[in-house]
Amino acid sequence: MTTSSRAGHPCHPTPAGAARAPAPLRAWAVGTLVLALAGCATGPRNDPLEPYNRGMAQFNQAVDNAVLKPVAQAYTDLTPAVARTGVSNFFANLGDAWSFVNNVLQLRAEAALNSLVRFNVNTVFGIGGLFDVASEMGIDRAKQDFGLTLARWGVPTGPYLVLPILGPSTVRDTLALPVDWQGNLLGQVTPVSARNSLYGLRAVDTRASLLRAGEVLDAAALDKYSFTRDVYLRLREQRSEPPGPGQYDENDDNSGMLPPEPDH
Repeated sequence: MTTSSRAGHPCHPTPAGAARAPAPLRAWAVGTLVLALAGCATGPRNDPLEPYNRGMAQFNQAVDNAVLKPVAQAYTDLTPAVARTGVSNFFANLGDAWSFVNNVLQLRAEAALNSLVRFNVNTVFGIGGLFDVASEMGIDRAKQDFGLTLARWGVPTGPYLVLPILGPSTVRDTLALPVDWQGNLLGQVTPVSARNSLYGLRAVDTRASLLRAGEVLDAAALDKYSFTRDVYLRLREQRSEPPGPGQYDENDDNSGMLPPEPDH
């Protein structure tokens, strides 16, 4: 197994020429920035593929700088905040339906009920999920995916793996991706052109939600690759544990989110 050197650890400056990891297309980065910065003392991670991962992270960063980040910035500048919130709510509502299935598979009765109620309430009373009525009613989100379902039943995480464009993952989570894509209601949209347009909108919306987190990372003297890896693995480990009563929000993608940027 390849072990990162002291200079490559997120608590130490990045050595000259080190690869920079991508601003990943996952909202977990926003909610865990403060936690990760405060908890830099981490042990060796399961990263035997580090040379490949760093190269892919550098490729993803180049794509992000050239395409994803500029598009997300334009989306943020041109789209009113209320519209962006509606878009985020819409995709989160579709995710609640798939979370219901995974919570059932994991035998988490209360979480499954919350997911089902959230989806029905927001679909009916939130105009297709554009408004998050369920949160206003105090119904917590219990977000789950098939990778976490596999974890629930003892499937090991496997090595850390950086995917093209998609960013941080593990071998287990990568194998679960096709099931997640098929299980999410977005994957059932027809025609294909409409489905692809929604996938594109979701990617832009997710990247836009990470703009402020990216600014914090850019301003910090960190090895972004090690930082991103450790945050991802830590969060996935936390989310594989059964939440206690009233703790579902800690696993929500929006928990701990930095204050939204002023609307232009």
